[in-house]
Amino acid sequence: MPEVDDVRRVVLGLPGAEERQTTGGAAWFVRGRLFAWECHPWPSIPEPVRAVILAEAVVGAKVGDPDDARALREMDPAVFLPQTTRWGEPKIAFRLGAIDPGHLTELLVEAWRTQAPKYLVREWESAG
Repeated sequence: MPEVDDVRRVVLGLPGAEERQTTGGAAWFVRGRLFAWECHPWPSIPEPVRAVILAEAVVGAKVGDPDDARALREMDPAVFLPQTTRWGEPKIAFRLGAIDPGHLTELLVEAWRTQAPKYLVREWESAG
């Protein structure tokens, strides 16, 4: 069962990634652009989703486009939460304890790729 330290380990291994503490918890950026974060039960989040965020660790991540987010939600609604807010779209929120570790890594790398400058993506791809 993945934990926030697993998120931290994956994202901080990516070029240019850094962690910042925010009001809502840890958030990860690449060159100043947010790509993953611990979800906080803000009042603007619908009540059923807010209840999940209060009860367990939930992480949000940027995705390539709204269709990707919708596909993830439909693929596994036990892991991926309904839309939290329209702010910061496209994004996906998921139950950290319910996601497969390999899928977690894949989601975080893809979130980083959506926000990272092209030169960093090329650098990372050529090193891998």
